[in-house]
Formats: sequence, C-alpha cells, structure tokens
Amino acid sequence: MKIQDIFIYVFLVCLWITASSQAEDLSWHQLRERYEFPRWYTEARFGIWAHWGAQTQPEKGGGWYARHMYMQDVGRETWGQDAYAYHNETYGHPSEKGFKDVIHEWKAEKLDTDALMKYFKELGAKYFVILANHHDHFDNFDSTYHPWNSVNVGPKRDIVGEFSKSAKKYDIPFGVSSHDDRYLSWWNPAFGADKAGPKKGIPYDGHMTAKDGKGKWWEGLDPADLYGLPPEKRTPEWIESVKENWVRRHKELVTKYDIDFLWFDGYGFPYGKYGKEVCRTFFNQDLRKHGKFTTVIAGKMGNESSVVKDIERGGASEILDHPWQGIFTFASWFYKYEKQPRQDARTIIELMSDIISKNGNLLLNVELLRDGTIPPEQKQQLDDIGAWINLNSEAIYASKPWKVYGDNLNSFLKRLKAEGVSETDLEALKKQAQSGHFNERTVKSPLYDSDEVRFTTKGDRLFVFVLNPAPGPIELPALGLNSKYEPTRIRSIRMLGADATISFDQQPDKLTLHVPAQRPNKYTTVFELKLKRIGL
Repeated sequence: MKIQDIFIYVFLVCLWITASSQAEDLSWHQLRERYEFPRWYTEARFGIWAHWGAQTQPEKGGGWYARHMYMQDVGRETWGQDAYAYHNETYGHPSEKGFKDVIHEWKAEKLDTDALMKYFKELGAKYFVILANHHDHFDNFDSTYHPWNSVNVGPKRDIVGEFSKSAKKYDIPFGVSSHDDRYLSWWNPAFGADKAGPKKGIPYDGHMTAKDGKGKWWEGLDPADLYGLPPEKRTPEWIESVKENWVRRHKELVTKYDIDFLWFDGYGFPYGKYGKEVCRTFFNQDLRKHGKFTTVIAGKMGNESSVVKDIERGGASEILDHPWQGIFTFASWFYKYEKQPRQDARTIIELMSDIISKNGNLLLNVELLRDGTIPPEQKQQLDDIGAWINLNSEAIYASKPWKVYGDNLNSFLKRLKAEGVSETDLEALKKQAQSGHFNERTVKSPLYDSDEVRFTTKGDRLFVFVLNPAPGPIELPALGLNSKYEPTRIRSIRMLGADATISFDQQPDKLTLHVPAQRPNKYTTVFELKLKRIGL
C-alpha cells in the first residue's frame, strides 16, 4: 500500500469514528465518562444572569411572591411578609385575583434584548443566562407543552427566544435557568383560604377550573395547568404525568433555543431520573452537532464530575479542581423596592477576586425591573464593576489559581479579636465562612485589612489582588524567597492600568510591596508580578 493510500485510509477511519460518535445516543454514564468542560466556560470567570419573570411584576412582596401572596402568615419565610397585604391592595383578594392575574399584568414593555446584551458584553460578561421558569411554573418561552407561557400570557413575547437571538448576535454563550421542579409543594398555599377576616374560609383561586374563566381574560386556560390540581385530587398517575410533562417542556427548551449553558435550582437533578434524561438529551445533541462537548450544565450537585458545582450566595473555602461558580444578586433575586441591597460594586469585586483565586466563576444577577430595564441604582454599580473588570482583564479571564489562593487570610477576624469581639462570635463567623452556600460577604460585613490579598496566575505572571488597598507597604509572607510555596525571585511588579513601576523588597521571609496612593480604580487593586517561573 502506498503512503498516500495509508493516509487516506487513516483519514477515512477517523471520519468514521467521529461520525459514529456523533450518531450515538449515549447514556448519562457514558456521557459523564467522556465529558470535558469547554474552555469558553472555564476561562470566562464572569457571567450575567437575568433572574426575571412574572414575579417581578409586583413591586413588593419578596422573591417568592407567587407563594406568599396566598399566606396571611408566612411564618419563618419573612422575606415575603408583605406579599399578602400588597396583593390585596394592588390586585384584589386571592380568592378572585390570584397569581394568574399577576401574570396577565406583566407586559415587559421596554425589554430590548439587543441593548441589554450589548451592555452586558461591554461590562465584560463572558456568558449570559436568562430564567426559563421559576417555582411558579410559568415558562418564559414558547412552550408547546405548557399553555401558561410568556407567548400566550402576559408579555406575549418569547423571552428566551429573544435573548437567545441577541446573545448569538453579540457572540456571547447563552444559558437558561430552570427552577420548576419545586412547584408541586411550593404552590400548596394557593389551595388555602383566609384563616381570619371578612373572607375567612373562601377558597383561593387555586381551586378555580377552566369553567370559571368563561367571559374572563383567561377564558380557554385552565388554572390547574398553572397551579396543579388541589392536593386532595392528586393521584400517583397525575404526579407522574407532571414529571413527564416537565421532561417534554425541558427537552424542547434545550433543543429549540441553541443553548450553551443549562442551570438547575435545587440539590440534585430535577425530579431525579427525569432531570438526568433532559441533561442526557442536551449533551447528546451537543455531540451530534459539534463532535465534542461545547455545552455546560450547572447545579448544586457536588458528586457529578460533568456538572459545574453551583454555590448560592457563597463560595468555596479552598481551591477546587472541579469547575464551580458562585451566584449572587444585589438585593433580591426578583427586583423589589422594599429590599435593601446587600451587595454593591465593592463587595461584588471582592467576591469575584476571591472566587477566581479558587478556580471559580462569578454569575451575577441583574435584577431587571418589570418593564425589562435595569434599575438606575444598579446600573451605576454595574458600570463600576465593568470598569474594574475591563481594567484588570489580564488577571481575570483564562486565569488559573496559584498554589495558595491568598495571603494574610481572615484579616478581619484577627482585627475583630484585637478589638475584643468574643470567641463565640468569632467562631460563628469562621463557621459561616466555611459553609459554602449563603456564606457571602455583604456591605455590612467587616472590611478586609489592607494587606489581605488573592492570587491568580497566567503563564509566567502572578497577579496579586489587594482587596481593600490603602497607600503604603504591605507584607506578603507567601511570596518570601523561603516560603513553602516556592515563588522564586520576582523580576518586576506593575500595577494594572498604570505605567508606573512599583517598588518592592523580596526577603527570605516576605515580600514587601508598596501600594501607591494614586491608583487607577478605587476598588481592589491588582498587581502583576513577573517571576522567573511559577510552579503550578
């Protein structure tokens, strides 16, 4: 056989193997064995999410408005304590005007997905996620299998479809989030009634049927398709049909909208095997289309090697080998006027610095107003975040963790101890910081000391993020010549966004770095250290 014939034969065999792989319908086990995270995600470090839907329509009432509007007493769920009173005052009593009527009021009249996507890209976002459905069981897309969707009711627009087209226009990987698998129990209050007052005992609209809609705006729709059947009428067969319908809806979602990223709420696959089946469909479609994995699934599933570990309003306590992300919002997941912000530009920048030092991504929720625009007060914070990201992009995108994520760690705890804070309170703060979910630092948290830093690397460069900079020298023991982390000798230091050379002194026990008074940004300052080599 001639050499050229051998090359042709090998080429054809490779084509056949690739085609066979693309044609296969792999099991979840086979997929997770082959899966590799795509570089677009592991290098992104920052994404934006619009956790936005019909529950944004009410201006007050917390992030679980659709549930809490049916509860005169929310018990420990104090986030929604204003929902019932607000709903009665604004829409009417829930025996007559329920959440279905709130959906009808939501118009999203100023939504401009092109303008939003252009802005998010300018901020430095490397992927975008839109909410596909929440616990309220309302689909933000043109759902064939669920009549309560944003094309039929409310905005009369394909929210997911519009964002998908804009994301492709601006070349941003596009994702969707699904929160729908809680709805069976989450909606139970809609089948209750007032326990006190003039309408005591009158059933809420969860009990309404399609017949009750005759002559009303929702004629032809069945409330049971939104709220589910009353609990006493739910059979095992009906519950099974709900799960099967969930699969059909979500298979349509992941195959119809050119999705790159799929995020699930809850701890595990939605409805167990049903959620896994949607994920299997999603990955198989990706392989058939591209011949490799280009898509990502994220969720609170720490034992799934092919799923990004998601940490809600928190972060890892150490460097993780497995890709992960922390999700955050300024105040409430759905925008509400009564909710005071717990995050601002400073705290988000500090959170991002910490997260990327530990091999994670930060996904930031932008709390769109009900009309589809960004609240002015959050726009100002986003502008500051975007300016910082663009200034320090070299240290952020495609960066990797160093041998240790930071130096002078837990500085605020040491300061609080020196100030006389009790050991009990200090231990509570330490425990909270180690908890993962909901361990976020907020605007009310004690400030970092001026010498606490985080590290990232790229090639022969080590980046030092000074979280709360102040003019003057800081000492970094981790970068001493005899440090156990073996940083080797530093050749030069520069401050990102400035031309001035930074003075420093590297001794066996520490590096002394001089932070200038004049800095290009008032937030976390980033320094680039050139080393002879970096051990990864």
